[in-house]
Amino acid sequence: MTIPQLSNDPSQQALYALIHRQIANAGGWLSFDRFMALALYAPGMGYYTNSLRKFGLTPESGSDFATAPEMSKHFGHTLAHQVAEALQVTGTDEVWEFGAGSGALALQLLDSLGDSVKRYTIVDLSGSLRARQQETLKAHAHKVQWVDALPEQLSGVVVGNEVLDAMPVQLLVRKGGVWYERGVVWHADAANQSGAESAATPSVLQWEDRVTDLRPPMEVPGEHDYLTEIHHQAEAFVATLADRFKAGEAATGKGGAAFLIDYGFPESEYFHPQRSMGTLMCHKLHKSDSDPLVDVGGKDITAHVNFTGVALAAQDAGLNVLGYTSQAHFLINCGLLPPLVDAPLDEKTMAQKLITEHEMGELFKVVALGTTEWEPMGFAHGDRTYAL
Repeated sequence: MTIPQLSNDPSQQALYALIHRQIANAGGWLSFDRFMALALYAPGMGYYTNSLRKFGLTPESGSDFATAPEMSKHFGHTLAHQVAEALQVTGTDEVWEFGAGSGALALQLLDSLGDSVKRYTIVDLSGSLRARQQETLKAHAHKVQWVDALPEQLSGVVVGNEVLDAMPVQLLVRKGGVWYERGVVWHADAANQSGAESAATPSVLQWEDRVTDLRPPMEVPGEHDYLTEIHHQAEAFVATLADRFKAGEAATGKGGAAFLIDYGFPESEYFHPQRSMGTLMCHKLHKSDSDPLVDVGGKDITAHVNFTGVALAAQDAGLNVLGYTSQAHFLINCGLLPPLVDAPLDEKTMAQKLITEHEMGELFKVVALGTTEWEPMGFAHGDRTYAL
């Protein structure tokens, strides 16, 4: 089948062709997690591996969304207090960051941590983002290295800000009391239409649901139709991290700790009966929509994090859950407020967005995992581990 011209961008057109081949190779139906992995991470074509700007404060910059480090330097400077404590507890001098984005968080951490960090390793699949990070971090070039996969063993402190939400998820939908897995098919009739894909042209990619034995990790009360996500890849990532930490500890006698920051809920809130439309969202030019099958490769695709699943995966793999709380509690515990007393008004305004309930303060959570049991400063007040 000839692939219609769906985009003027050659890399996006190539991505559609790749997805078409993968659907055909899979027998005509592709699970959503496999589709999401291609849409976001196909080398040179996926959203996170192509040349789009992605990170920035305004749509005028060509960016799609802003993360906390772009909003306020005080995010990274405050997180550095927690990282410094963790470096001391683990007896290490290396920080690992997953999905470093623009490099803003790495810069803030390196500026604050000084000589307590001898090496800063960024794990990132994007060549274009790596180039941007290298430019941002040139003052610390002697400390920073990039890798595209985890080593067999590691020690030190891992940070991940808005990483788990971009890991592929499977979609489950209950219809008429029956559970289905929602996947993606290539719609031949739409594909044969001429012209670029638009609101007036049906998407060549469409949903198809298949009966499945998969279920959410807890029963969802009621018989109403219900759409949700399950997070096997995020949980597998945490289990792999645990294995690498344990291997590093066995080899060097030094442990590890991880601080993962993202938007999400504990299981009881995630699979609440009223959350019947799931959490899957797309982001482009600082606007959101719920259709990942349109403009594939041109926008971000995310799902909120099930922090209970993350914590259980960590425990099952031998890590300790050191704390779980809101971003607001975490940052205040780590000393966000005192430096703001004499800060300019614009700095105060942006930093306030990090902790106010209607902005990032409550929706974003922080979970800490470690090879040894200790109480990090970020959870001294307001720890919600009991809610997991």
